[in-house]
Amino acid sequence: MGTFDWQDRRVLVTGCTGFLGSWLTRELVDREAEVVGLVRDWRPDSELVRSGLLERIITVTGDIVDYELLERLLAEYEIEFIFHLAAQTIVSIANRAPLSTFETNIKGTWVLLEAARRNPTVRGVVIASSDKAYGTHEQLPYQEDFALRGQHPYDVSKSCADLIARAYATTYALPLAVTRLANIYGGGDLNWNRLIPGTIRSVIRGHKPIIRSDGTFERDYLYVKDAVRGYLLLASRLTDPEICGQAFNFGLDQPVGVLETVQAIIRLVGKPQLEPIILDQAHNEIPDQYLDASKARSVLGWEPNYSLEQGLVESIEWYTDYLDDR
Repeated sequence: MGTFDWQDRRVLVTGCTGFLGSWLTRELVDREAEVVGLVRDWRPDSELVRSGLLERIITVTGDIVDYELLERLLAEYEIEFIFHLAAQTIVSIANRAPLSTFETNIKGTWVLLEAARRNPTVRGVVIASSDKAYGTHEQLPYQEDFALRGQHPYDVSKSCADLIARAYATTYALPLAVTRLANIYGGGDLNWNRLIPGTIRSVIRGHKPIIRSDGTFERDYLYVKDAVRGYLLLASRLTDPEICGQAFNFGLDQPVGVLETVQAIIRLVGKPQLEPIILDQAHNEIPDQYLDASKARSVLGWEPNYSLEQGLVESIEWYTDYLDDR
């Protein structure tokens, strides 16, 4: 992940108990950074808690929309780098409860950025946007200069947060960059209504997996370890004018149909008799989404280390162990 030395760097990870946050925190701890995690809800099933990793970082309890808390946290712990991952990340929940999604995803971003720009120790911020921020485009794959056209609550929340973040870079010279990632997957994601973890759990348990859409939606998937590499590489380059204030796509550049993804999981688990159930009931979702990650490759020198199949194999091993222990 480059030559940047994270040892003794004071790093804040918001959303540290989430799926990606847990993996990123682990890597930072392994690199001997001094990690502070902002925790709103206690999640005993979080990988950060289950692994004991939470005991190796400083935890601050509170909400991402609490400005006074963030101002105190950044000042007292002299935070140098911020990875802002705290968000409501489930599309179906956003559709049912848009206000809490807007509060966390949009207000949480501007509150954090305002506190960051007023704190002199902050050297860099990486903001998690999403491929969903692009909304629907006739032309694919998404490129970073495409308009952000979110139409449904989750997509809109990410479009807004993305624009606000880059406004802080442009207006206040806050050293930051934005990530727009393909669908991240891997062990530790316990949001079972997501396609990959839900399908793996169903198939391991001998149940037919359920596809909410008609199965033709195309998505790009990114293994969580490759996502973490992208985050750390981006943060290490924020002093570069070519990086600061920019958005970067991270993905495999290999869109795969939902049904094809489910069938791959069935094959890798070794239960070919389990035919998926196709509900064709997906609403307020973008049909096809995939990214052009050539900018991350050419500017950052980032390359994914895992193919979809390699990532699925590791993920299936993780979920098999997890479900055996329950």
